[in-house]
Amino acid sequence: MRILIVEDNRHLNHSLKASLMDDGYAVDSAFDGEEGEEIAGMTPYDAIILDIMLPKKDGLAVCRSLRQSRVNAPVIMLTARDTVDDRVKGLDSGADDYLVKPFAINELRARLRALLRRDSFDKTGILTIGDLTLDPASHQVERGGVQVSLTAKEYALLEYFMRNPNRLITREMAESHIWSYDFEGTSNVVDVYVRRLRRKIDDPFENKLFETIRGAGYRMIRPEERN
Repeated sequence: MRILIVEDNRHLNHSLKASLMDDGYAVDSAFDGEEGEEIAGMTPYDAIILDIMLPKKDGLAVCRSLRQSRVNAPVIMLTARDTVDDRVKGLDSGADDYLVKPFAINELRARLRALLRRDSFDKTGILTIGDLTLDPASHQVERGGVQVSLTAKEYALLEYFMRNPNRLITREMAESHIWSYDFEGTSNVVDVYVRRLRRKIDDPFENKLFETIRGAGYRMIRPEERN
């Protein structure tokens, strides 16, 4: 999943980015409100972490502008102030959640998972396709009751497919959700990672979950819905 951090404190910005990248997220950074709004308008993010006190344009104004522009990515607002009025202003500007500094990184992780669960039918957050399960809280993946070991990027790509079952995922869609702007890699990086996932998720099992759409991309099919 792809996240944008808009935070002018460079140490905090870099620290949050490093922690979330370790979790397998693709993360982009902006350091002022104008830059953050511009980037958020160009890329489909799964979540935006937005500080209120920003140079050039404050986070409340940025959030209002994004909502007016139909940017619907969930927004977690960060602030050093914890008053009812501050929280109300943040939520009324279009934010989905509110986190007061200083905060523990594990709380931020939990709030991100909670936001991603909002569009899920299973409110436990556990993703299931056939006998394949993925738990975003523990990062555990199992198929047929057998634990599957994945790298951070393999995990992130699998999560993206499982959140979009039966949907065609083009290479461009996968790349824009899983790899950040500063990624430098080969043009066939998505194909490489899908092959790795197939070796671990599909090859040892009779029922195959991944399907190649020639010339377009891939999709993950629920076994009960396969023709």
